[in-house]
Amino acid sequence: MPNDTLIPAIGLVLIGRNEGERLVRCLASVPDEVSAVVYVDSNSSDDSVQQARNVGAHVVELDLSRPFTAARARNAGYAALKAMGVPLDFVQFVDGDCAIVDGWVAAASEALVADPGLGIVTGWRAEIHPDTSVYNALCDFEWHRPAGSILTCGGDMMVRVPAFDGVGGFDDTVIAAEDDEFCVRIRKAGWKIERLPLDMTRHDAAMMRFSQWWKRAVRTGHGFAQVGDLHADYFTRERKRAWFYGAVLPAVAAIGLFVSVWIVLAVLGIYVLSYLRTTQGLMQEGLPRPSAMRQAVLLSLSKLPNVVGMLTYLWRRKRAAPMKIIEYK
Repeated sequence: MPNDTLIPAIGLVLIGRNEGERLVRCLASVPDEVSAVVYVDSNSSDDSVQQARNVGAHVVELDLSRPFTAARARNAGYAALKAMGVPLDFVQFVDGDCAIVDGWVAAASEALVADPGLGIVTGWRAEIHPDTSVYNALCDFEWHRPAGSILTCGGDMMVRVPAFDGVGGFDDTVIAAEDDEFCVRIRKAGWKIERLPLDMTRHDAAMMRFSQWWKRAVRTGHGFAQVGDLHADYFTRERKRAWFYGAVLPAVAAIGLFVSVWIVLAVLGIYVLSYLRTTQGLMQEGLPRPSAMRQAVLLSLSKLPNVVGMLTYLWRRKRAAPMKIIEYK
């Protein structure tokens, strides 16, 4: 490790765009273990830049001439940390709509010190207001995945510097699931990824409308297609399910309207069975029946916007068009 002392040197990269009070909360949650903080702003129209400067963070404002992506912002923040000349063993990445839980940074760095083969550690993210909407509740459930050795994780993560340097950081062009894509390359480079059984961040999805959820699901589908294009063995199941439930079955049902009502009824039956299986699976994972039934509706419907996102990526690739971000808030 580049730092010869017993205490690792930890930098923090925080990215955001018009996060407002969420950014203030995030900045206030940065612990003393962090020796340097970089805030990367993607053309905010609020006072985000000033708020970051008020607490002494180094600010990077991204050039408007290139498309914004979370991947690009994280790379820019990491580059700024390195340019500052501070010793770095690990870097904690966090999104501006999150707050870091007390004790997380210390625990994550201890885990990395204890196991030199670990390239990334992450923990549990939770929603601040899970009961405000069914969409927030769905996000909260998504965050709670089993601890232990994992394949990929979200953007809140602590990364070992040699692991980051070894794979060249994030792929700037990936607009969604860029964290998955980064983790795939980390593992291919021989590093391990682990989720610690600890609370890591508190997230504020602020998702109150169906239209927000739809855009988020479109973005997810774009990620399925783009990352799957880069790594053919990843998101395979997700892509197949999206095409089947979001494209093939609707097409069959449309044909059935002109051929036979029984075809339409058969398609509806497949959707009902899928919904019931999804509900049962959510209940087995600990959700109460009412919550499971509500969330199963969204999970079943999500294949439609997923396909929209996948087609959006394919159309952009065909036209060599810029991969612009898809924002839901």
